[in-house]
Amino acid sequence: MFIAATSSYTNADIVLFGAPYDSTTSFRPGTRFGPAAIRNESFGIETYSPYQDKDLEDVRVHDAGDLELPFGAPDRALDMIEAQAAAILADGKTPFLLGGEHLVTLGSVRAAAKRFPNLRIIHFDAHADLREDYLGVKLSHACVLRRCHDLLGDGRIWQFGIRSGTRDEFMFMRNGHVVTEPFSARTLASLSFPADTPVYLTVDLDVLDPSDFPGTGTQEAGGLRFGELLPALTEILSRFRVVALDNVELSPPLDPSGRSTALACKLLREELLAMV
Repeated sequence: MFIAATSSYTNADIVLFGAPYDSTTSFRPGTRFGPAAIRNESFGIETYSPYQDKDLEDVRVHDAGDLELPFGAPDRALDMIEAQAAAILADGKTPFLLGGEHLVTLGSVRAAAKRFPNLRIIHFDAHADLREDYLGVKLSHACVLRRCHDLLGDGRIWQFGIRSGTRDEFMFMRNGHVVTEPFSARTLASLSFPADTPVYLTVDLDVLDPSDFPGTGTQEAGGLRFGELLPALTEILSRFRVVALDNVELSPPLDPSGRSTALACKLLREELLAMV
């Protein structure tokens, strides 16, 4: 259980659930261990945030644990994630998915898009994830935002922190299919839609610079620092109607120091508090 996530499901406003899945990881695996590590290490931080002057003890969060997902079967895994997110949304609660590789986002987005036809996505990442396919496979963590675009269409995905991708992916961005702030999260002015528009927020933690966050499968130099990412996310969560969200791509085995997991715990605390 994540620290202070002690509310019953019935009483909770926010429901955490894990998707320990990394079957399509293209470089270094290990993100399947991310959700459990975040829970275990969360007891090394405080429930109180000096950044926001709020305390998790005052937030109604339920930790539903991890889904038991079948490895090697991405279609089935996505169906299970979608079903879990859909059930949480149907009960009037906010699903918060802990990954796992970035492909798991697609299941949760499918549920949110069915419930909110005018859904927008705000995406933080080092990588565009806009490939049409990866080695001939369309369900891959390298293609997840392209599959989300297939669902939502043009002009409904905003990307921040992107600093890696193929030529075709950057052409896809430049042709106006998505709105991209390639190398910074400091400018959120492009988020010009009404504040009550339903938003899905997806945070690939490799948006952070490897000096802050080495525990991820595909590191990219030149990333955001924790002090840049935190205010950007808290602004989005307090400014917009975020109906579902996720944090993905923590790979604890790749950072024996534990500092990446500690950062992930602290960021999760701040996101939960910003939603109140």
